[in-house]
Amino acid sequence: MTPGSTANIDRRTGDRFRRGELEIDGRIDLHGMTQAQAHHALAGFVHRAWNEGRRCVLVITGKGSFGSLGVLRQATPRWLADPGLRPMVLAIQPAQPKHGGDGALYVLIKRRRDRKD
Repeated sequence: MTPGSTANIDRRTGDRFRRGELEIDGRIDLHGMTQAQAHHALAGFVHRAWNEGRRCVLVITGKGSFGSLGVLRQATPRWLADPGLRPMVLAIQPAQPKHGGDGALYVLIKRRRDRKD
């Protein structure tokens, strides 16, 4: 999943998402965790958000240190694209400075569609 792609979203929602104008329904702070801890915490957080009908959430990864890009910052988009989370995630976008800038991502959660059998 590529941060910044809003191909599956209507234009107005995509613009508001990019500008950080959607209400943030939840947030998780991953920085300071190991990769394994962060991956597990992120998966649980996205599943809960989807089950609870949350729409836009903030994932704080941290910016990295000493000029490096940051392990969690690089891994988070890959984790969100994994088969276990991809069906619940509509789009991801780097956060605006007021929400953490380069050290955070907005994640737009798909609406839950309950099937009637």
